[in-house]
Amino acid sequence: MTGFPRYAVYFAADADSALSHFGAELLGYDAHTGNEMPFPDEPLRTAPDWRDITADPRKYGFHATLKAPMALAPGKTEAELMAACATFAGQARTIPLIRPVVDSISGFIAVIPAAPVGDLQQLAADCVRDFDSFRAPLSAEDRARRKPEKLSARQRDYLDRWGYPYVMEEFRFHMTLTGRLDAERRAPILEMLRRRFARLGLDTLAVDRIALFKQDDAKARFRIIGEWTLAPPS
Repeated sequence: MTGFPRYAVYFAADADSALSHFGAELLGYDAHTGNEMPFPDEPLRTAPDWRDITADPRKYGFHATLKAPMALAPGKTEAELMAACATFAGQARTIPLIRPVVDSISGFIAVIPAAPVGDLQQLAADCVRDFDSFRAPLSAEDRARRKPEKLSARQRDYLDRWGYPYVMEEFRFHMTLTGRLDAERRAPILEMLRRRFARLGLDTLAVDRIALFKQDDAKARFRIIGEWTLAPPS
């Protein structure tokens, strides 16, 4: 399996934002601080096994993937990766704006854009390309874990080229809130999460920052070790 530590470049809302608190409370974990948080009453009433339902996304913290988790390539250092993040963020670009909604995606529930946004697809593609020199080659075991036999031909090509199948045209921005749920269980949970999200009054979301997450070992959760605000066009 891929070595540790592992790093990922994600979008994570500002620590003080309502969106960040929304996600951290529901997952029971704040990746900004590395601390566990008590779950709100509402999800526990809707699903008494809420801790189990959120176990997988809790490992990663509330985020949207831009560059998937990776071990560092030989000769690369954490300090160099952090410097590359700063350089990337300092390059002027159009800041993606989305209309965030809570919906189902591939069987789990997440905050996603209501409609595709070209600038967001471009940001994700730039992250995949620009940080790929830091990625250790995909091991045979890691490739097998992705179940390439279940991927499309293009996804398999992307897995082999970029170490992750859901990039470029396959990229779908999502900030995960639950693990996969069957349709019967998903319906009441989706309704509850939509009610909670509506209370934020978040009509638009600027994807205006990147965060570097680190996982020390296989049992550890990811935590944020650096954050950078993206530079808008001058």
